[in-house]
Amino acid sequence: MKIRLVSRLTAVLTAGALLLCASPVIAADGGEMKHDPSRDVQTEGVGNPFNFGERNTPENASTAEIRAINHKMTVQEVKYALYKEIDEHWELISKRTGQTEREKVYALFLGVGTRESTLGGNGDGADIETAQSEGFGVSSAHAYGTLQTAVTAFKDADPKFMKEEDVPEMFQYSLAENTFYDAIISDHMGVRKIMHFCVVGMTTDGLEGYQVTRGALKGFNTGWSNFTGEHDGYYKGYPDEIISLARWYYEEGHLYDNVFTWTNDQRVEPYRQGNVWEWWGDVHPSLDEVKPGEPVTQPSTKPTTQPTTAPTTVPTTEPTTQPTTVPKTEPTAEPAAVVYGDVNLDGKVDIVDVVALNKFLLGCSDLKDEAQRNADVDENKSIDGNDGLNILKFALEILGQLPVKK
Repeated sequence: MKIRLVSRLTAVLTAGALLLCASPVIAADGGEMKHDPSRDVQTEGVGNPFNFGERNTPENASTAEIRAINHKMTVQEVKYALYKEIDEHWELISKRTGQTEREKVYALFLGVGTRESTLGGNGDGADIETAQSEGFGVSSAHAYGTLQTAVTAFKDADPKFMKEEDVPEMFQYSLAENTFYDAIISDHMGVRKIMHFCVVGMTTDGLEGYQVTRGALKGFNTGWSNFTGEHDGYYKGYPDEIISLARWYYEEGHLYDNVFTWTNDQRVEPYRQGNVWEWWGDVHPSLDEVKPGEPVTQPSTKPTTQPTTAPTTVPTTEPTTQPTTVPKTEPTAEPAAVVYGDVNLDGKVDIVDVVALNKFLLGCSDLKDEAQRNADVDENKSIDGNDGLNILKFALEILGQLPVKK
Protein backbone atom coordinates (compact mmCIF):
# COMPACT_ATOMS: atom_id res chain seq x y z
CA MET A 1 0.00 0.00 0.00
CA LYS A 2 2.78 2.42 0.91
CA ILE A 3 4.62 1.64 -2.34
CA ARG A 4 1.47 2.43 -4.34
CA LEU A 5 1.06 5.65 -2.38
CA VAL A 6 4.65 6.66 -3.12
CA SER A 7 4.12 6.01 -6.83
CA ARG A 8 0.93 8.09 -6.93
CA LEU A 9 2.45 10.91 -4.90
CA THR A 10 5.51 10.99 -7.15
CA ALA A 11 3.29 11.44 -10.19
CA VAL A 12 1.25 14.15 -8.48
CA LEU A 13 4.31 16.04 -7.28
CA THR A 14 5.92 15.89 -10.72
CA ALA A 15 2.74 17.23 -12.29
CA GLY A 16 2.67 19.95 -9.65
CA ALA A 17 6.23 20.89 -10.46
CA LEU A 18 5.29 21.18 -14.13
CA LEU A 19 2.45 23.52 -13.23
CA LEU A 20 4.82 25.63 -11.16
CA CYS A 21 7.13 25.84 -14.17
CA ALA A 22 4.34 27.24 -16.28
CA SER A 23 2.98 29.79 -13.82
CA PRO A 24 4.31 32.05 -11.07
CA VAL A 25 4.33 30.86 -7.47
CA ILE A 26 1.57 32.46 -5.37
CA ALA A 27 1.73 32.60 -1.59
CA ALA A 28 -0.97 30.92 0.48
CA ASP A 29 -2.47 34.30 1.37
CA GLY A 30 -3.05 35.05 -2.32
CA GLY A 31 -0.48 37.80 -2.36
CA GLU A 32 -3.15 40.50 -2.33
CA MET A 33 -2.02 44.10 -2.59
CA LYS A 34 -1.29 45.37 0.92
CA HIS A 35 -1.51 49.12 0.34
CA ASP A 36 -4.73 51.04 -0.18
CA PRO A 37 -5.56 50.61 -3.90
CA SER A 38 -7.12 54.08 -3.98
CA ARG A 39 -3.70 55.67 -3.40
CA ASP A 40 -2.08 57.49 -6.28
CA VAL A 41 1.19 55.56 -6.14
CA GLN A 42 2.87 57.88 -8.63
CA THR A 43 2.53 60.90 -6.34
CA GLU A 44 2.09 59.31 -2.90
CA GLY A 45 3.96 56.02 -3.00
CA VAL A 46 2.49 52.92 -1.38
CA GLY A 47 2.34 54.39 2.13
CA ASN A 48 4.33 51.77 4.07
CA PRO A 49 1.47 49.31 4.77
CA PHE A 50 3.71 46.98 6.83
CA ASN A 51 4.68 49.88 9.12
CA PHE A 52 8.41 49.37 8.72
CA GLY A 53 10.55 51.68 10.84
CA GLU A 54 14.02 52.92 10.07
CA ARG A 55 15.17 49.55 11.37
CA ASN A 56 13.61 46.16 10.87
CA THR A 57 15.02 44.82 14.13
CA PRO A 58 15.82 46.02 17.67
CA GLU A 59 19.08 47.94 17.74
CA ASN A 60 20.31 46.05 20.82
CA ALA A 61 19.46 42.57 19.47
CA SER A 62 22.18 40.05 18.78
CA THR A 63 23.25 39.39 15.21
CA ALA A 64 21.57 35.97 15.36
CA GLU A 65 18.30 37.54 16.55
CA ILE A 66 18.46 40.23 13.86
CA ARG A 67 19.02 37.67 11.13
CA ALA A 68 16.23 35.44 12.43
CA ILE A 69 13.76 38.32 12.11
CA ASN A 70 14.93 39.10 8.57
CA HIS A 71 14.73 35.41 7.68
CA LYS A 72 10.98 35.33 8.37
CA MET A 73 10.14 38.07 5.86
CA THR A 74 7.81 37.07 3.03
CA VAL A 75 8.53 37.98 -0.58
CA GLN A 76 5.81 40.62 -0.31
CA GLU A 77 7.38 42.12 2.81
CA VAL A 78 10.75 42.17 1.08
CA LYS A 79 9.17 44.10 -1.80
CA TYR A 80 7.40 46.67 0.36
CA ALA A 81 10.54 47.19 2.46
CA LEU A 82 12.30 48.29 -0.71
CA TYR A 83 9.39 50.56 -1.66
CA LYS A 84 9.59 52.29 1.71
CA GLU A 85 13.16 53.37 1.00
CA ILE A 86 12.30 54.38 -2.57
CA ASP A 87 9.36 56.47 -1.39
CA GLU A 88 11.42 58.20 1.29
CA HIS A 89 14.04 59.21 -1.26
CA TRP A 90 11.90 59.44 -4.36
CA GLU A 91 13.02 62.90 -5.49
CA LEU A 92 16.69 61.95 -5.25
CA ILE A 93 16.24 58.61 -7.03
CA SER A 94 14.07 60.15 -9.73
CA LYS A 95 16.59 62.90 -10.47
CA ARG A 96 19.70 60.72 -10.42
CA THR A 97 18.17 58.02 -12.65
CA GLY A 98 16.00 60.40 -14.67
CA GLN A 99 13.08 58.00 -14.24
CA THR A 100 9.86 59.85 -13.37
CA GLU A 101 7.59 56.76 -13.26
CA ARG A 102 7.68 55.49 -9.69
CA GLU A 103 6.50 51.95 -10.46
CA LYS A 104 9.31 51.50 -12.98
CA VAL A 105 11.77 52.37 -10.21
CA TYR A 106 10.01 49.89 -7.90
CA ALA A 107 10.50 47.29 -10.65
CA LEU A 108 14.16 48.23 -11.11
CA PHE A 109 14.95 47.48 -7.48
CA LEU A 110 12.96 44.24 -7.64
CA GLY A 111 15.24 43.35 -10.55
CA VAL A 112 18.32 44.05 -8.44
CA GLY A 113 16.90 42.05 -5.53
CA THR A 114 16.06 39.19 -7.87
CA ARG A 115 19.48 39.11 -9.52
CA GLU A 116 21.17 39.13 -6.13
CA SER A 117 18.88 37.09 -3.89
CA THR A 118 15.60 36.19 -5.68
CA LEU A 119 13.76 38.53 -3.27
CA GLY A 120 13.67 35.96 -0.50
CA GLY A 121 11.79 33.54 -2.71
CA ASN A 122 14.04 30.66 -1.66
CA GLY A 123 12.69 30.90 1.88
CA ASP A 124 15.46 33.15 3.19
CA GLY A 125 13.49 36.38 3.48
CA ALA A 126 16.09 39.17 3.49
CA ASP A 127 18.65 36.98 5.28
CA ILE A 128 21.25 36.43 2.55
CA GLU A 129 24.98 36.82 3.16
CA THR A 130 27.95 36.32 0.83
CA ALA A 131 31.76 36.54 0.92
CA GLN A 132 31.97 36.56 4.72
CA SER A 133 34.55 33.78 5.12
CA GLU A 134 37.43 36.18 5.84
CA GLY A 135 35.58 37.71 8.78
CA PHE A 136 33.19 40.60 9.31
CA GLY A 137 33.89 43.50 6.96
CA VAL A 138 37.24 42.18 5.74
CA SER A 139 36.39 41.47 2.11
CA SER A 140 35.08 44.28 -0.09
CA ALA A 141 32.58 41.73 -1.46
CA HIS A 142 31.13 40.91 1.97
CA ALA A 143 27.46 41.64 1.42
CA TYR A 144 24.07 41.15 3.03
CA GLY A 145 20.37 41.56 2.43
CA THR A 146 17.90 41.72 -0.45
CA LEU A 147 20.16 43.88 -2.61
CA GLN A 148 23.37 42.24 -1.38
CA THR A 149 24.72 45.55 -0.12
CA ALA A 150 28.47 45.34 0.43
CA VAL A 151 30.32 46.67 3.47
CA THR A 152 31.90 49.28 1.19
CA ALA A 153 28.63 51.24 1.21
CA PHE A 154 28.98 51.97 4.93
CA LYS A 155 30.83 54.74 6.70
CA ASP A 156 33.91 53.67 8.67
CA ALA A 157 34.52 50.61 6.50
CA ASP A 158 38.11 49.54 5.80
CA PRO A 159 39.94 52.72 4.69
CA LYS A 160 41.48 50.94 1.71
CA PHE A 161 38.01 50.71 0.14
CA MET A 162 37.00 53.62 -2.08
CA LYS A 163 34.78 56.13 -0.30
CA GLU A 164 31.10 56.59 -1.11
CA GLU A 165 30.61 59.98 0.50
CA ASP A 166 28.95 61.77 -2.45
CA VAL A 167 25.31 61.11 -1.49
CA PRO A 168 24.73 63.61 1.34
CA GLU A 169 20.99 63.46 0.70
CA MET A 170 20.89 60.01 2.32
CA PHE A 171 22.18 59.16 5.78
CA GLN A 172 25.29 56.96 5.73
CA TYR A 173 25.30 54.42 8.53
CA SER A 174 28.56 53.34 10.16
CA LEU A 175 29.62 49.77 9.63
CA ALA A 176 28.62 47.60 12.59
CA GLU A 177 26.90 44.25 12.82
CA ASN A 178 23.65 45.76 14.10
CA THR A 179 23.45 48.07 11.06
CA PHE A 180 24.95 45.80 8.41
CA TYR A 181 22.57 42.93 9.20
CA ASP A 182 19.35 44.94 9.54
CA ALA A 183 17.15 44.42 6.44
CA ILE A 184 15.80 47.98 6.24
CA ILE A 185 19.19 49.60 6.79
CA SER A 186 20.71 47.23 4.25
CA ASP A 187 18.06 48.32 1.70
CA HIS A 188 18.72 51.96 2.52
CA MET A 189 22.45 51.54 1.99
CA GLY A 190 21.91 49.54 -1.21
CA VAL A 191 19.77 52.32 -2.67
CA ARG A 192 22.38 54.84 -1.54
CA LYS A 193 25.16 52.81 -3.19
CA ILE A 194 23.36 52.86 -6.54
CA MET A 195 22.84 56.62 -6.19
CA HIS A 196 26.58 56.93 -5.55
CA PHE A 197 27.38 55.21 -8.82
CA CYS A 198 24.82 57.36 -10.65
CA VAL A 199 26.81 60.38 -9.43
CA VAL A 200 30.12 58.79 -10.44
CA GLY A 201 28.70 57.85 -13.83
CA MET A 202 27.65 61.43 -14.56
CA THR A 203 30.62 63.28 -13.03
CA THR A 204 33.52 60.99 -13.86
CA ASP A 205 32.46 58.64 -16.64
CA GLY A 206 30.39 61.03 -18.75
CA LEU A 207 27.31 58.79 -18.85
CA GLU A 208 23.91 60.05 -20.02
CA GLY A 209 20.38 58.72 -20.42
CA TYR A 210 19.72 55.13 -19.43
CA GLN A 211 23.46 54.46 -19.40
CA VAL A 212 23.62 56.25 -16.03
CA THR A 213 21.45 53.61 -14.37
CA ARG A 214 23.02 50.83 -16.42
CA GLY A 215 26.47 51.98 -15.33
CA ALA A 216 25.34 52.36 -11.71
CA LEU A 217 24.23 48.72 -11.70
CA LYS A 218 27.58 47.71 -13.16
CA GLY A 219 29.30 49.75 -10.46
CA PHE A 220 27.14 48.21 -7.75
CA ASN A 221 28.55 44.81 -8.65
CA THR A 222 32.10 45.60 -9.80
CA GLY A 223 33.05 48.96 -8.31
CA TRP A 224 33.36 50.65 -11.73
CA SER A 225 30.52 52.42 -13.55
CA ASN A 226 32.49 53.35 -16.69
CA PHE A 227 31.13 52.27 -20.06
CA THR A 228 33.09 49.35 -21.54
CA GLY A 229 31.36 48.82 -24.88
CA GLU A 230 28.09 47.38 -26.13
CA HIS A 231 29.70 44.03 -26.83
CA ASP A 232 30.92 43.59 -23.27
CA GLY A 233 29.16 40.41 -22.20
CA TYR A 234 29.18 41.62 -18.61
CA TYR A 235 26.24 43.94 -19.33
CA LYS A 236 24.11 41.03 -20.52
CA GLY A 237 24.74 39.04 -17.36
CA TYR A 238 24.12 41.80 -14.85
CA PRO A 239 22.66 45.24 -15.69
CA ASP A 240 20.72 44.03 -18.72
CA GLU A 241 19.48 40.93 -16.90
CA ILE A 242 18.33 43.16 -14.02
CA ILE A 243 16.34 45.47 -16.29
CA SER A 244 14.77 42.45 -18.03
CA LEU A 245 13.74 40.97 -14.68
CA ALA A 246 12.43 44.41 -13.70
CA ARG A 247 10.27 44.64 -16.79
CA TRP A 248 8.81 41.20 -16.07
CA TYR A 249 7.57 42.39 -12.66
CA TYR A 250 6.25 45.59 -14.21
CA GLU A 251 4.56 44.15 -17.30
CA GLU A 252 3.23 40.98 -15.65
CA GLY A 253 1.69 42.86 -12.71
CA HIS A 254 3.81 41.39 -9.91
CA LEU A 255 4.92 44.52 -8.07
CA TYR A 256 2.74 44.00 -5.00
CA ASP A 257 2.27 40.25 -4.50
CA ASN A 258 4.32 37.28 -3.33
CA VAL A 259 5.30 36.24 -6.86
CA PHE A 260 8.97 36.23 -7.77
CA THR A 261 11.25 35.22 -10.61
CA TRP A 262 14.93 34.34 -10.74
CA THR A 263 18.07 34.87 -12.83
CA ASN A 264 17.79 33.19 -16.25
CA ASP A 265 14.12 32.29 -15.66
CA GLN A 266 12.71 31.36 -19.08
CA ARG A 267 9.47 33.22 -18.34
CA VAL A 268 11.48 36.43 -18.63
CA GLU A 269 12.94 35.53 -22.03
CA PRO A 270 10.54 37.75 -24.06
CA TYR A 271 11.86 40.75 -22.12
CA ARG A 272 15.49 39.90 -22.92
CA GLN A 273 15.03 40.52 -26.64
CA GLY A 274 16.15 43.60 -28.57
CA ASN A 275 17.02 46.80 -26.72
CA VAL A 276 16.15 45.71 -23.20
CA TRP A 277 16.34 49.30 -21.93
CA GLU A 278 13.83 50.71 -24.41
CA TRP A 279 10.88 50.29 -22.02
CA TRP A 280 12.76 52.37 -19.42
CA GLY A 281 11.97 55.39 -21.59
CA ASP A 282 13.77 58.55 -22.69
CA VAL A 283 15.22 59.48 -19.31
CA HIS A 284 17.32 62.51 -18.39
CA PRO A 285 19.36 61.90 -15.22
CA SER A 286 20.68 64.98 -13.46
CA LEU A 287 22.77 66.19 -10.55
CA ASP A 288 20.15 68.80 -9.65
CA GLU A 289 19.83 69.72 -6.00
CA VAL A 290 17.33 67.72 -4.00
CA LYS A 291 15.32 69.48 -1.34
CA PRO A 292 15.35 67.75 2.06
CA GLY A 293 12.02 66.28 3.03
CA GLU A 294 10.37 64.38 5.86
CA PRO A 295 10.63 60.58 5.63
CA VAL A 296 7.52 58.44 5.28
CA THR A 297 8.17 56.81 8.66
CA GLN A 298 9.57 58.33 11.82
CA PRO A 299 13.26 57.43 12.08
CA SER A 300 14.64 55.85 15.20
CA THR A 301 18.36 55.88 14.44
CA LYS A 302 18.95 58.54 11.81
CA PRO A 303 18.21 62.29 11.58
CA THR A 304 14.67 63.48 10.85
CA THR A 305 16.03 65.83 8.20
CA GLN A 306 18.52 65.07 5.51
CA PRO A 307 21.85 66.92 5.14
CA THR A 308 21.71 69.87 2.76
CA THR A 309 25.32 70.09 1.64
CA ALA A 310 26.06 69.77 -2.07
CA PRO A 311 27.23 66.43 -3.43
CA THR A 312 30.94 65.83 -3.28
CA THR A 313 32.61 65.62 -6.68
CA VAL A 314 34.49 62.38 -7.12
CA PRO A 315 38.07 62.47 -8.43
CA THR A 316 38.49 62.57 -12.20
CA THR A 317 41.34 60.08 -12.02
CA GLU A 318 40.87 56.47 -11.14
CA PRO A 319 41.84 55.67 -7.54
CA THR A 320 44.66 53.24 -7.06
CA THR A 321 42.83 51.32 -4.37
CA GLN A 322 40.98 48.16 -5.19
CA PRO A 323 37.40 48.35 -6.52
CA THR A 324 34.71 48.70 -3.88
CA THR A 325 33.09 45.41 -4.77
CA VAL A 326 33.69 42.33 -6.83
CA PRO A 327 31.06 40.23 -8.59
CA LYS A 328 29.03 38.31 -6.05
CA THR A 329 28.07 35.39 -8.22
CA GLU A 330 30.74 33.22 -6.64
CA PRO A 331 30.48 33.53 -2.83
CA THR A 332 33.58 32.57 -0.92
CA ALA A 333 31.86 31.29 2.19
CA GLU A 334 32.74 27.86 3.51
CA PRO A 335 30.23 25.19 2.44
CA ALA A 336 27.45 24.54 4.95
CA ALA A 337 27.01 21.12 6.51
CA VAL A 338 25.02 18.70 4.36
CA VAL A 339 21.41 18.22 5.50
CA TYR A 340 20.32 15.37 3.28
CA GLY A 341 16.89 15.86 1.75
CA ASP A 342 16.55 19.57 2.64
CA VAL A 343 16.38 20.82 -0.94
CA ASN A 344 14.60 24.12 -0.22
CA LEU A 345 16.96 24.90 2.69
CA ASP A 346 14.20 25.48 5.25
CA GLY A 347 15.78 23.23 7.87
CA LYS A 348 13.42 20.26 7.49
CA VAL A 349 12.72 17.43 5.05
CA ASP A 350 9.20 17.07 3.67
CA ILE A 351 7.20 16.81 0.45
CA VAL A 352 7.98 20.43 -0.41
CA ASP A 353 11.60 19.37 -0.92
CA VAL A 354 10.46 16.80 -3.47
CA VAL A 355 8.61 19.52 -5.41
CA ALA A 356 11.69 21.76 -5.30
CA LEU A 357 13.89 18.94 -6.61
CA ASN A 358 11.42 18.06 -9.38
CA LYS A 359 11.34 21.70 -10.51
CA PHE A 360 15.12 21.62 -10.74
CA LEU A 361 15.15 18.35 -12.69
CA LEU A 362 12.54 19.75 -15.09
CA GLY A 363 14.71 22.79 -15.72
CA CYS A 364 12.25 25.22 -14.14
CA SER A 365 14.50 26.60 -11.42
CA ASP A 366 18.02 26.63 -10.12
CA LEU A 367 19.33 25.18 -6.86
CA LYS A 368 22.10 26.66 -4.77
CA ASP A 369 25.23 24.56 -4.36
CA GLU A 370 24.20 23.78 -0.77
CA ALA A 371 20.76 22.60 -1.94
CA GLN A 372 22.32 20.39 -4.61
CA ARG A 373 24.58 18.77 -2.02
CA ASN A 374 21.55 18.13 0.18
CA ALA A 375 19.62 16.67 -2.76
CA ASP A 376 22.19 13.96 -3.57
CA VAL A 377 20.78 11.59 -0.96
CA ASP A 378 22.25 8.45 -2.53
CA GLU A 379 25.70 10.11 -2.65
CA ASN A 380 26.42 9.10 -6.23
CA LYS A 381 27.59 12.60 -7.23
CA SER A 382 24.54 13.21 -9.40
CA ILE A 383 20.97 14.37 -8.84
CA ASP A 384 18.10 12.50 -10.46
CA GLY A 385 14.63 11.09 -9.91
CA ASN A 386 15.93 8.43 -7.55
CA ASP A 387 16.97 11.14 -5.14
CA GLY A 388 13.46 12.60 -5.25
CA LEU A 389 11.94 9.19 -4.66
CA ASN A 390 14.18 8.55 -1.67
CA ILE A 391 13.40 11.96 -0.17
CA LEU A 392 9.69 11.23 -0.58
CA LYS A 393 10.11 7.82 1.10
CA PHE A 394 11.92 9.48 3.99
CA ALA A 395 9.17 12.12 4.32
CA LEU A 396 6.58 9.29 4.45
CA GLU A 397 8.70 7.40 7.01
CA ILE A 398 9.28 4.48 4.66
CA LEU A 399 13.00 5.14 4.82
CA GLY A 400 14.52 5.48 8.25
CA GLN A 401 17.40 7.76 7.40
CA LEU A 402 19.19 9.83 4.77
CA PRO A 403 21.58 9.50 3.05
CA VAL A 404 20.60 6.13 1.63
CA LYS A 405 23.02 3.42 2.68
CA LYS A 406 24.94 1.90 -0.22
